[in-house]
Amino acid sequence: MSLPVDFIEQLQRLAQQVQQLLPTCPPAPDWQEGRAFRWRTAGQQRYLETVRDLSSVKLADLQGIDRQKQEITRNTAQFVNGFAANNVLLTGARGTGKSSLIKALLNEFADDGLRVIEVDKDLLVDLPDIVNIIANRAERFIIYCDDLSFTADDASYRALKTILDGSLHAGSDNVLIYATSNRRHLLPEFMKENLQTSVDEHGELHPSEAVEDKISLSDRFGLWLSFYAMSQDIYLDIARHWLSTYNIPFTEDTRTAALQWALGRGSRSGRSAAQFAKDWAGAHCYRQGS
Repeated sequence: MSLPVDFIEQLQRLAQQVQQLLPTCPPAPDWQEGRAFRWRTAGQQRYLETVRDLSSVKLADLQGIDRQKQEITRNTAQFVNGFAANNVLLTGARGTGKSSLIKALLNEFADDGLRVIEVDKDLLVDLPDIVNIIANRAERFIIYCDDLSFTADDASYRALKTILDGSLHAGSDNVLIYATSNRRHLLPEFMKENLQTSVDEHGELHPSEAVEDKISLSDRFGLWLSFYAMSQDIYLDIARHWLSTYNIPFTEDTRTAALQWALGRGSRSGRSAAQFAKDWAGAHCYRQGS
């Protein structure tokens, strides 16, 4: 006995409606061409999104942080060549090149198999899942966490702490974590915690448990790199470098304008120097073309 035509059509429409309600399958990461990835969410799904518009910044572009650049480059070179290397915590003043350094490292070592996965702070709870996805791949992965800052009861804080050095699982030797933060210990510090510190009869200092807990997270990073506010001369050198990439000469007028720019921004940093150079070069080219 055949079914009525209208009943079949109703079933087809129902099937189409159900299909529209089902979550779409997220795109697979492009392991062949992709050099950087971002951990994304879509409803209940988590997936690696291939980043196409990569920054072109090079290590040579980063001025005034030679020691930090040398240390992290050495650590990364060890890592991509299969030798022992440490997780890295970059802390300090804003705009001093912490994030740019990670981007430059990718450009330096991508041809050697380095890949970077950017993970937002709120998604750090997914770190074990990310590691499982890439654990058996031949590439070397840096999981990059930018501008970290936690509260003590933050689930992401606990997840990062565990994946760094607290899990029973041995982890994967093709994964490191590089994180940037304005705070050395990644958590806010309060005066009451210092008041809880005690001194025993022998004069030995015993930090409070809250202080110890905060220090224990940063201690899990084997390499600490600190970034500081820049001197005027270094700031001007950086502005001069970026202007040279636009083929703009660095004159006395340019020097004065660069210093005024930093004064107006309240910051002498690599970021403000690069922003000044972009503004100055753009205005110069606009005047030349008008």
